[in-house]
Amino acid sequence: MDLFLNHHGLLALFLLGFLAATLIPLGSEWLLVSLLLRDSDPLVTVVVATAGNSLGALTTWVIGWYGGPWLITRVLRIDDCSRDRASRFYQRYGCWSLLLSWLPVIGDPLCLVGGLLRVKFWQFAVLVTTGKLARYVMVAILTLATHRLM
Repeated sequence: MDLFLNHHGLLALFLLGFLAATLIPLGSEWLLVSLLLRDSDPLVTVVVATAGNSLGALTTWVIGWYGGPWLITRVLRIDDCSRDRASRFYQRYGCWSLLLSWLPVIGDPLCLVGGLLRVKFWQFAVLVTTGKLARYVMVAILTLATHRLM
């Protein structure tokens, strides 16, 4: 495992971050923490995780923009209840709710609703990336602070 993480850790983090924001209900924070504890560069690690997760969210936005109900339910496996909850949340708080796209359960449906409601690409990209970056920065800060205390 050490050899794999030393050679492919950032690529694995990018792919896991991407998948976590699209098709598979995964978390990428554990790998970010693992890489940071192995003395990976915090800036590079956070940027790679953010890029992968943001591109995954963009994929969900594209599916919402161009995809029909079949893609939404079959490919993303987002049920009606989650989609309705995200839609109500989005309608209540507007496009600013995309800052919370990193949240479990509601995050992916928010990105999907952003596509369904035709949120502009740049607006979507900036808001989602900002939210995801903030999450990874916080995980990195907490990891590094805790690691230094030990």
